[in-house]
Amino acid sequence: MTRTGVIGLGNMGLGMARNLVGAGFDAYGYDLRAVRRRLFAESGGTAVGSVAELGSRVDIVFLMVLNGTQVLDILTGPDGLLGSMEPGSTVVVSATIRPREVEEAAALCEDAGLRLLDSPVSGGQSGAAAGTLSMMVAGPPGLLEEYRDVFAAVGGIVMKVGNRAGQGQTVKAVLQAVIGTTFAGIFEALVLGDRAGVDGRVVREVLEASHVGSPLLRNVVELVQERRFTGTGSNAATLHKDLTITMDLALQSGVTMFTTGAAMQLMQATLHSFPGEDNWAAVKVLERLAGVEGE
Repeated sequence: MTRTGVIGLGNMGLGMARNLVGAGFDAYGYDLRAVRRRLFAESGGTAVGSVAELGSRVDIVFLMVLNGTQVLDILTGPDGLLGSMEPGSTVVVSATIRPREVEEAAALCEDAGLRLLDSPVSGGQSGAAAGTLSMMVAGPPGLLEEYRDVFAAVGGIVMKVGNRAGQGQTVKAVLQAVIGTTFAGIFEALVLGDRAGVDGRVVREVLEASHVGSPLLRNVVELVQERRFTGTGSNAATLHKDLTITMDLALQSGVTMFTTGAAMQLMQATLHSFPGEDNWAAVKVLERLAGVEGE
C-alpha cells in the first residue's frame, strides 16, 4: 500500500488527510499547530513531529500550505523534504502558488532525485472534507496514473492539464479570475437589490432560477443573506492572494483584466475593513459605499 502524507492540516489539508485515512491508505500528517496534529490523529491518521519525519515515511506527500515561500521552505529547510524523502518519491504541490514558484520547486526536486506534480485544487473546505475537490494536475507523463488511486481518495474530478510544472498553477490562475469576478458580481447584485427595495427572498429565487443559477451562486447568496462572514472555510485573504497571482500572470502575459483587477481590489478592501473574515464580508464593503444598513 502506498504510504501517503499531507503537510499543512488546515481547512483544506485536514479534510484531504482524513480522506486518505478513510480510503485505507497508510497516512501521515504534519502541521506546525499541535491542535491540528491532534485532530488528525483522532481521525485515525499518524501525526508526526517534523517535516523530515514525515518525508522519511511516505512515498507521496501533498503540500497544502499558504504560499510559495512555505512550499520552498518545506523542501529546502534543514528539516526539509529534499533531504528526507527517498529518491523516486513524489511531492504534490496542491497549494495555490505562482507558476514560477512551482517551477523552482520542480527543479529542486529533480536535482534531489524526487518527482513533482503541480496540482492546485478547487472546491473549498467542503470539497476537501467530502473528497470532491477538482484537481488540476501537471507533471511528467505517467506520474499521475501511478498515483491515480491516491488522487481519487481526495478529489472528485482529477484532470491532467499539462506535462510540466507551472501549467497546473496557470490553469488555476485562470479559474480564479472567473471565480473572483463571479463573487464580486453576485455581491454587487445583492446590494443593488437591497438598496433598491427588492425583497431578498425574491432576488434569491430569481437568481437561482435563471441561467446563472449554480451551486456556487446558491452558496454565496445563502451565506450573505444569513450574514455568515466567519467560519465558512473561505478566508478573504486566500482569495486576495489567488487573485494577486492571477493579476501577476496577466501582467507577464500582456493581458488586460479590468474585472479581475476590480475583484482583487474589492478583496483588498475587505481585508482592511474586516480582517480575518471570509470572502462574503466583501458585501459589507459595498453596503457601506451604498449606504445600506446590513443586519
